[in-house]
Amino acid sequence: MIDIIIDGKKISVKEETTIMDAAKKLNIDIPGLCHRSTVEAYGACRLCVVDVIDGRKTRMVTSCNYPIRKSIEVNTQSERVRKTRGMLLEMMLSRWPNVDMIKQLAKEYGIIQTRFIHPLIDYSSNACILCGLCVNACSEIMWEDIIGFAGRGESRRVVMPFEKHYDACVGCSTCANICPTGAIKMIDDPNQPVDSKRIMKYGSIIADEMALMDEEQCDMRGVGTAHLAQIMNDYDLFPTCNYKFGSHKDACGLHSDVFKKKYITQGLPDGCWLGCSMSCAKAVEGYELKTGPYKGEKVLIDGPEYETVAGCGANMGIFNPEFVLEANFYCDTYGIDTISFGTGMAFAMECYENGILNKERTGGMEFKFGNEEVGMEALHQMGRGEGFGVIVGQGIRRMKQIFAEKFDLTEEQIQFIQDIGMEAKGMEYSEYVTKESLAMQGGYGLALKGAQHDEAWLIFMDMVNNQIPTFEDKAEALHYFPMFRTWFGLMGLCKLPWNDVEPADNAETDEPAKVPGHVEGYVNFFSAMTGKEIDKHELILQSERVYNFQRVFNYRLGFGTREHDSIPYRSAGPVTIEEYESRAERYDKQLVEKWGYDIKGKTSGEKRDYLRKMRESDYQKLCDAVYKRRGWNNNGVPTIQKMKELGMDLHSVVEVLKRV
Repeated sequence: MIDIIIDGKKISVKEETTIMDAAKKLNIDIPGLCHRSTVEAYGACRLCVVDVIDGRKTRMVTSCNYPIRKSIEVNTQSERVRKTRGMLLEMMLSRWPNVDMIKQLAKEYGIIQTRFIHPLIDYSSNACILCGLCVNACSEIMWEDIIGFAGRGESRRVVMPFEKHYDACVGCSTCANICPTGAIKMIDDPNQPVDSKRIMKYGSIIADEMALMDEEQCDMRGVGTAHLAQIMNDYDLFPTCNYKFGSHKDACGLHSDVFKKKYITQGLPDGCWLGCSMSCAKAVEGYELKTGPYKGEKVLIDGPEYETVAGCGANMGIFNPEFVLEANFYCDTYGIDTISFGTGMAFAMECYENGILNKERTGGMEFKFGNEEVGMEALHQMGRGEGFGVIVGQGIRRMKQIFAEKFDLTEEQIQFIQDIGMEAKGMEYSEYVTKESLAMQGGYGLALKGAQHDEAWLIFMDMVNNQIPTFEDKAEALHYFPMFRTWFGLMGLCKLPWNDVEPADNAETDEPAKVPGHVEGYVNFFSAMTGKEIDKHELILQSERVYNFQRVFNYRLGFGTREHDSIPYRSAGPVTIEEYESRAERYDKQLVEKWGYDIKGKTSGEKRDYLRKMRESDYQKLCDAVYKRRGWNNNGVPTIQKMKELGMDLHSVVEVLKRV
């Protein structure tokens, strides 16, 4: 921290803080037409000049881009400063006499009329004042560089390339939103919203937050969701060797900084939506493939996302980023989901290491954790539709049936593959270790479509922050989270601003709505787009109607009851002795403090078995609480009364529920 004085007031600021930002902390206003915190300052308008007293000399500097690196004294209202600002405003007024912000500032400095006559006078109240904000925003916020300055001196102007309409403009409206005078206007919106200004307002809030805070928060613009790899490893949540462990000493090979520094193309507009300021969809260009039908070719890889890094890497015991990239490309090329591939392969590898599979059964392949050659060969077999890859490609639920039917397994082995086969409702688990988060276990097991985190990503609220400690708290979160996530899917909207961007002043909240200000943004977007005014409660209701209808539909098809909400035990606790002993201190403490179990003299196996009994009981209690909160019966089926409350008591729905 550096001590400085501004207008006689003392303050300590971080090194590199600008004088303007330091002054704001003291509620000292310094005028400026070209400054916004979301883009880099470059002192175009010069109105923010101040006197800096540095030792025995005084000099005038622009405060918006002057970094504080040592103790100084600043005067923002000296006679020289005010005279300079007044002269600048008088010259601006001579060129743009009807721009409100210039007239207002000039009046504050005692200038009503100007002595000058400008040859390029513009009488428009929405005149471009050459502040450069639009140019910087296009470059820094959107990474597009579509508009820029042309000419010098009096002829300086903002133009598109070759001063013609440029088809590459994505129409994001960022330049229009940041323009201080209204010189840039959106003249066409093919979506034809009812209230486009309202949409721009809330869109600008997110764009500003991304520009200001993303680099220090999730770095979505730098590496996308791959930033999670290091975080998950640090919190013991990074799935390793079929979810046996949550971290690994070699996991640093898959951390986001590896992909960012060596592989991911930076500085490009790479959002999955045109005009998205988050730009979290990443790509690797010019990667030379080492295997498969395109071996030796240099290709573009769309990714990697976190789920691919974890599933096609650590979960298979592989920590080579280039294996992840190769698997990423070929999964995309063959049309194979990277989560299903990674989780399915991890299951097959553990089966091999426990004698359920062998070389004879796998066609000569040694399915050991960390075997990159086998991992890639199995992927190519899936793509070609041949060999053991065909069996793995059918998914874990089908693999369990095939192994039990074909390989003459013992009852103990059958139970083992049920315990370690990480799927629910036939869908492979996404890449999070859920053993220590009961809410996340419910998020997977109670999801209507199977084990996918889209319906309830609750690990941090539950395990890390302990914000939802009781069964009822977890049930409340497991009610609201699926409703929000379902709504995003119904509306075709990205969920990441709700989940992965937090305003600087946002306090931790127990509210499952995540960032309340962002929920307000979604509500306003819907209302502005459709003309139908809703609030956050109506948003929930819209989803709840669909969600309950889906559950009834599942029930009609013979599913959608408590038995179908079951989960493999590994997602709730340790299956093997090795797993228990890897977290023995944690588990022993829980047995003693939570359940009063006397661990003295007990073997790891005995402690593991008692822990299983308790955790399976907790999961059933969670199901009870969730069913009650959702308005379903004790078997997990929506009641007719609940459907009436939602206005979904359609004849066909009621007829199905009468059979319950």
